[in-house]
Amino acid sequence: MAIISTAGLARTFRTKNGEVEAVRGIDLTVQPGEILGFLGPNGAGKTTTLRMLTTLLPPTGGAATVAGHDLVRDPAGVRRRIGYVAQSGGVDPQETVRSELVLQGRLYRLTAAGAAARAEELARELDLTDLLDRGTAALSGGQRRRLDLALGLVHRPEILFLDEPTTGLDPGSRADLWALVRQLRDEHGTTVFLTTHYLDEADALSDRLAVVDRGVVVAEGTPAGLKAAHGADTLQDAFLTITGRGPAPVDTTPVAV
Repeated sequence: MAIISTAGLARTFRTKNGEVEAVRGIDLTVQPGEILGFLGPNGAGKTTTLRMLTTLLPPTGGAATVAGHDLVRDPAGVRRRIGYVAQSGGVDPQETVRSELVLQGRLYRLTAAGAAARAEELARELDLTDLLDRGTAALSGGQRRRLDLALGLVHRPEILFLDEPTTGLDPGSRADLWALVRQLRDEHGTTVFLTTHYLDEADALSDRLAVVDRGVVVAEGTPAGLKAAHGADTLQDAFLTITGRGPAPVDTTPVAV
């Protein structure tokens, strides 16, 4: 049974110049324990779809279930089962790593002792133990992204939504984050819904890809399958063939995997 299922999911915005169909009808399924790469050119509807699936934006059409909960009728149920790591993060520069993690645990109704224990557990898993009492303002980019990931995992979500998780990171930090994402899936069975403009990242991490353009899904398949179907040596070439336009500029610095 799919852990994410959408049928005709749509979002229209009203502007002073009339209605704009940002998402015209997304049909998509994601299986438990799958890493799905969700790709699209700028303005394709990728971010709007992600915001709908994470209950940050109500759909204006279609239907979806996320972790067994109806997106429209039970958004609170969806939120209890998902984690979300935004591109910009959201830590308080006045707090420490420990206090941020404990606060997140308390917000998810863990006891004080439970929140403290969960903070220690996540710190061990994400290599943050030596940083627990460091102020978040003093963290490097890679350390901050690991903290963002930890905050999204405090309540042990079934699905983790990652929005451009490695933007701005150096190659070493990108490789470290890739390893953590694989570990989450392999050791905990976490389903990962990944949006990225880095096609090498999508190729390396994703079990399956969904390409969205002009508000609909225009191609789906494994990275190898999409490249073969379009006679492409690289995912970049396949993406250009599918959409006729490119994503945002890609950091081509090699990443060790």
